[in-house]
Amino acid sequence: MKTNRVLLLIVALLLALILSACVPGLLDRSPDEGPNNEEQRVEKSRKKAALPASQLPPIDAKRIIEERAIETLKIIKERDFAALAERVHPSGVRFSPYSYVDVSENGDLVFSPEQVRAFGEDDTKYTWGHYDGTGFPIELTPREYFDKFVYTADFIDAENVSYNETVGVGNTLENQFEVYPDAIIVEYHFSGFDPQYGGMDWQSLRLAFEEIDGDWYLVGVIHNQWTI
Repeated sequence: MKTNRVLLLIVALLLALILSACVPGLLDRSPDEGPNNEEQRVEKSRKKAALPASQLPPIDAKRIIEERAIETLKIIKERDFAALAERVHPSGVRFSPYSYVDVSENGDLVFSPEQVRAFGEDDTKYTWGHYDGTGFPIELTPREYFDKFVYTADFIDAENVSYNETVGVGNTLENQFEVYPDAIIVEYHFSGFDPQYGGMDWQSLRLAFEEIDGDWYLVGVIHNQWTI
């Protein structure tokens, strides 16, 4: 009887060893963990890590950029151009008066960190694009542009904030994710202000950030509103 028990124990141990050799790590798994769950988790993480920043799911994009974005937005509200320059990408930041980001030779203006730093004293009237509807050139100093095409509402208290998702959509072509494939784009949106306009006075401000060595820098400032 004792001999039979010993034999059964030996057989059980041999079976366990064979199974562990065939399926590595099987004995280390919890009872609820299937043989392929860990491999699937690792593969999912690998694929997510390989995604361009603009394709990150909103929940992941928010986790990464929310704090950086709101700090930058506060700096923009305060017109602290020296602090803003510290957050501008070394290659510069592009300003788009409407949702279509114009990267043509005569398109949206790009300013270096040094140029942004001087915005407070810069009285040059740049041509930032053309007004929707009239087609007249947008000729403004940097400070005037910030008043008319950047911080046009108190976006710190925006009613809707999105990450890698478009909220405010008008008649203008949307190409932000094509222009900034490696950026997380945060949109601060108001659906409207005066009921008599039926929501046609909505406004959005989008900030695009690209990562360099773990830090996220501003590459795009996109203003959006209802257009003809």
